[in-house]
Amino acid sequence: MLLSGKKKPLDRLQDRFLAILGKQRVLRTFSDLLPYECDGLTSYKQKPGIVVLPRSTEEVAQILRLCYQEGVPYVARGAGTGLSGGALPLEDCVLIVTALMKQILTIDGDNQRIVVQPGVVNNWVTQAVSGAGFYYAPDPSSQSVCTIGGNIAENSGGVHCLKYGVTTNHVLGMKWVLPDGTITEVGGIVPEMPGFDFCGLMVGSEGTLGIATEITLRLLKTPEAVRVLLADFDRVEAAGATVSDIIGAGIIPSGMEIMDRMSLEAVQSTGASCCYPANAEAILLIEVDGIAPEVEAYSEAVARLCYKNGARQVTTAATPEERLQLWKGRKAAFAAMGKLSPNYYVQDGVIPRTQLSHVLAEISQLGDKFGFKVANVFHAGDGNLHPLILYDQSIPGQLEQVEHLGGEILKLCVRVGGSISGEHGIGADKRCYMSEMFSPQDLETMQWIRKVFDPKFS
Repeated sequence: MLLSGKKKPLDRLQDRFLAILGKQRVLRTFSDLLPYECDGLTSYKQKPGIVVLPRSTEEVAQILRLCYQEGVPYVARGAGTGLSGGALPLEDCVLIVTALMKQILTIDGDNQRIVVQPGVVNNWVTQAVSGAGFYYAPDPSSQSVCTIGGNIAENSGGVHCLKYGVTTNHVLGMKWVLPDGTITEVGGIVPEMPGFDFCGLMVGSEGTLGIATEITLRLLKTPEAVRVLLADFDRVEAAGATVSDIIGAGIIPSGMEIMDRMSLEAVQSTGASCCYPANAEAILLIEVDGIAPEVEAYSEAVARLCYKNGARQVTTAATPEERLQLWKGRKAAFAAMGKLSPNYYVQDGVIPRTQLSHVLAEISQLGDKFGFKVANVFHAGDGNLHPLILYDQSIPGQLEQVEHLGGEILKLCVRVGGSISGEHGIGADKRCYMSEMFSPQDLETMQWIRKVFDPKFS
């Protein structure tokens, strides 16, 4: 029984949020909160206390200032496509959803930059500038739905990160709201700004250091020529060896992707791509771009290396339509797994390219040991693996076993000199494995950095 009529913190915040945002952008009923209880990692669920949908930097600042004053935790969320539980709410938290912050604010083709709000969808950026001969390089598989804010939080990559880098390599500057509601600006409008690299610190911080509200991105000129080669192999290990040989030859493709037999079967069953070869144990997709003579020479060299490693066939796509068809299946691979299994659990680790054959064989053995099928579709060029563990969540105990298997795969990645995340982030899924990669002193230093930006953090 309450001894006074004093409102609880969330009730007080709700009143203040309603005054700032109006009732359409403040959600608190059970049915309104339900869609926000998880991100793409649906095995972890927790309803937030309140959901708010700001439209401007000033509104974000007011929301964070109020949370700070009341001592109520917040979690930032973009489109909710993340796969590591990075947008998983805390109990009784304020979930700040940036989906309505979807304006493209400035396009400056002369200086090859664009300023966007965090709710802008990734491929909207390229669509906005392609007519002028530019594009935005980071291209996660979910680029048709994921947003720039989420890409910044997790430092997303994509097919073309091998040659052009991940999100952090394309962020010039940001307007940033700190956890206490202070509005600040980091970076600038040109690359390599003097002073501390605060952009590099904040990209990949998963909302723990604040929220980006205006982002200045670097644009690239559309290459003169692009060609995609598809090589199919009788062994996954041969495809992995080809990747190392291509890089060893001094050729840096814009992207190199491997799909194994299981992922190919899933994609082919959906009709997402009709041009993948039948009965291949693996395919290797290689995209080369640049000036036309260079693309021609590199394509020939790549084809020779593929055949040297036992490729059954190498086909080439030169027109935009042909290239789109080849990439369509790769982009649809995760979703296609639903054809093979009612559930799947995707991991995201990084290994040295030279360890590809060994690690893929180890993953297969781990799958056999735990009794689960594991499909592999990944960014082979930079060693960013995405093993998909197939399971049935309706069977008691299977999720826990799958989580254990996923953890063993991450430990394997670290043992061979890699990392526990390439682009999906740490989130709720991997924080228990941080000590596998970082020493206690490393982790303590990270906490010190967080306290600089959030003095109340403990």
